[in-house]
Amino acid sequence: MNFDLKRVPFSRYGSYFVISHLKEFDKYMEGCYLRIVRGGDNDIGAVFRIALTKDGQEIPFTYDATPTELALVTEHGKVRWCIAEPDRVHVQASGVGLKFYYESGAYDYAISMHDDHKRCWEVNSFSRDTRFKLAPITGDIEVDSQWLGLHSKHITLQCLPDPTTDDLEFSIEEYRAVPKKRDGYPSYEQSLAGVKAHYDEWVARTLSAPEPYEQARELAAYITWSCVVRADGYLPRDAMYMSKNWMTNIWSWDHCFNAMALIQTAPELAWDQFMIFFDRQDESGMLPDFMNDKTALWNCCKPPIHGWTLKWMMDRTSFLTDKQYREVYKPLAAWTKWWLNHRDDDRDGVPQYNHGNDCGWDNSTVFLTSIPVESPDLCAFLILQMDVLASLAHILEKEDEARQWRAEADHLLQRMLDHFWDGEKFTAMQSGTHAASIGDSLLLFMPIVLGERLPEDVRNHLIEGLKQSGRFLTENGLATESVSSPYYSSDGYWRGPIWAPSSMLLIDGLTRSGELEFAQNLAAKFCGMAARSGMAENYDAITGEGLRDPAFTWTSSVFLILANEWVQSK
Repeated sequence: MNFDLKRVPFSRYGSYFVISHLKEFDKYMEGCYLRIVRGGDNDIGAVFRIALTKDGQEIPFTYDATPTELALVTEHGKVRWCIAEPDRVHVQASGVGLKFYYESGAYDYAISMHDDHKRCWEVNSFSRDTRFKLAPITGDIEVDSQWLGLHSKHITLQCLPDPTTDDLEFSIEEYRAVPKKRDGYPSYEQSLAGVKAHYDEWVARTLSAPEPYEQARELAAYITWSCVVRADGYLPRDAMYMSKNWMTNIWSWDHCFNAMALIQTAPELAWDQFMIFFDRQDESGMLPDFMNDKTALWNCCKPPIHGWTLKWMMDRTSFLTDKQYREVYKPLAAWTKWWLNHRDDDRDGVPQYNHGNDCGWDNSTVFLTSIPVESPDLCAFLILQMDVLASLAHILEKEDEARQWRAEADHLLQRMLDHFWDGEKFTAMQSGTHAASIGDSLLLFMPIVLGERLPEDVRNHLIEGLKQSGRFLTENGLATESVSSPYYSSDGYWRGPIWAPSSMLLIDGLTRSGELEFAQNLAAKFCGMAARSGMAENYDAITGEGLRDPAFTWTSSVFLILANEWVQSK
């Protein structure tokens, strides 16, 4: 499989190293960059701009990108890259040299260092909070760096081929304090073989898909494999970032979909994805909005779909046992109670979202006119979560707690229906005044996730609304704002585009509501769109064009789930 480096970055499982083609931005010119995706998405992480040279002159090149090797190709020769280990890049060139341009700042500097082989160079990147060792294996590396007393004004590294063979080979290693002690380096072919073996094993274990979707399946497999970073710093477990383009965090509902896609094929990693936010849970019960290796954001959160996720995984694996249920029971209970205790300012028994970000549908029309907002999807998620907690309590022989969770779930279901259902539709409203929201958002159909928990007439109205011509349903799936709404926008984020999470939740809810054929049709629409347009963050509801970040993991995971379970079984 080949992919477009301008859309899909080159990386590997466990690594913070990324190679991307970046457009011009800030002080950086357009070009090919070696990046380090630490510290979240406030910075693109560009470390070295890469140029190829011949006889001292920069020359143009093209990309040939595969999941395990990237080649920069010129008429004079090419440069081959593989990320041999999560913290080491192995580079081999023939017929050409390279230049690395480092944009110096803070206290950054470059100095020579010696190991048992030959002179190497350390670039100490204060701005990236890490260090890089560049070690020549064949050929040499020269550095141009002007020292200004506190930092280097500029840093340029020139990688020169051996003058007799015109071959060049070197290693780039990332480290915090000191580089690994090494007894030489494996050959480039050995490094490449190691990466390929790891990737091939991942692809072999990835959920299967119908033959027409095989190429899309491998793209989804590559994106999910390459977006995992190893546990480090604030991340207590290996974590699947949402992307290694620029969405370089994990968010506290995105991780659920990635866990779901892994539970049948890599259950231990799936459990790590599911539990990682509970590892950092606040004593109040709140989960942060997102995390990366440096920090977490606590100004908002994401919706409590974790009970729904856990039940989905429980139904599909024997890996989860009392051990995992004991681990998750108290944190999941605390997360549930947090919404009831800390997000009901008007004390009407209906929890609220303080901001669209808390809902995950950041700019939905539900939040257009006022906040905080009471929305029925939140109640639906909490009802499912209480149902799961009741099941866990029963498994763990906590029968009093099981009865209490069941009673609370039943009470909240009735409260949701009394509060939001007007006989024909669900509404959302401002907390306190209960003034109705505006627009026509798909979010108000999310209670279908309750399936048979809903009264039949409510289910039927929701299903009819989802099937209604000229409203949400398009050739590509379900738009997040009615295409007839004055607030619809083709690239309006949660005011129009089709998203993986909303599609997955609704397809599952429709299935459990007895609408399997409709659910399968929606799954086929989504998978066809993703196969044509790539694993994008979201999609134009009318054209199916991929929008925003073009290499997203939750899209990849939902594609794999739907292709395997809903499309393959049609």
